[in-house]
Amino acid sequence: MLKLVLPKGSLERATLALFEAADLPVKRGSERDYHGTIDDPRVERVSLLRPQEIPRYVEEGFFDLGITGRDWIEETGSKVVSLAELPYSKQTSNPVRVVLAVHRDLGVARPEDLQPGLRVSTEFPNLTRRFFAELDLPARIFPSYGATEAKVPEIVDAVVDLTETGSTLRSHGMVVIATLLTSFTEVVANPASAADPERRQAMDDLLTLLVGAATARSKVLIKLNVADADLARVLAVLPSMKAPTVNELADSGFHAVETVVDKAGVNRLIPTLKSAGAFDILELPISKIVA
Repeated sequence: MLKLVLPKGSLERATLALFEAADLPVKRGSERDYHGTIDDPRVERVSLLRPQEIPRYVEEGFFDLGITGRDWIEETGSKVVSLAELPYSKQTSNPVRVVLAVHRDLGVARPEDLQPGLRVSTEFPNLTRRFFAELDLPARIFPSYGATEAKVPEIVDAVVDLTETGSTLRSHGMVVIATLLTSFTEVVANPASAADPERRQAMDDLLTLLVGAATARSKVLIKLNVADADLARVLAVLPSMKAPTVNELADSGFHAVETVVDKAGVNRLIPTLKSAGAFDILELPISKIVA
């Protein structure tokens, strides 16, 4: 039913891992294949293309559904329907940023201090032109096809580049002086496909699985036992999505408690729970969380 396009390149591994976790594994003959299948009647075929290309191809109707970054949607100006943000990028669960950076030796701390006519290298020429037009600062834009930061200062004065952690820019002696865009990974749809009830239902079904799997990545299930006398103290330090589940054990005088908590920080939570009186504490992975 749905023609699906996924990003090849930096987002490829994380995207395929998410589909695997959502019980929608993509099958290919090899890692080099640009086409694959998903064993699900809602998916007619799967292609893998560069994320730069995906917004335009989805807009034109070559695909019903695609995954790409907000950066490329804005750069291409494609008219697509954004259905959901997915919390992952190449290395982390954080969004990436399109930033303006200069070499630290230039001694510039903000874009307003740059000189007219500066040379800028970027993979985002449209975003960059709009940014400098809003500043009313003339700039010469040089399209880049990789290793953008390596062109400073011999070829250009500044770069507009994508960064996740900033480590590559810093290693080349560069400092970020402005953020043009914060970019999340997004699920986007062709407008006509999204307006079709049958196709939209299939899209929503897939989104439920993908968002559920993505949400579960940052959560764990905590289960514990606690004596009645310590129950209030344990509940006072135990976070939850809504409220913990509390059940009385067959052996009167004790309760079983379970809740979903953020995985980040659970290494501090468990000792705190033990100090509050909890015992038989279990930390369990979660496959999906569907709200």
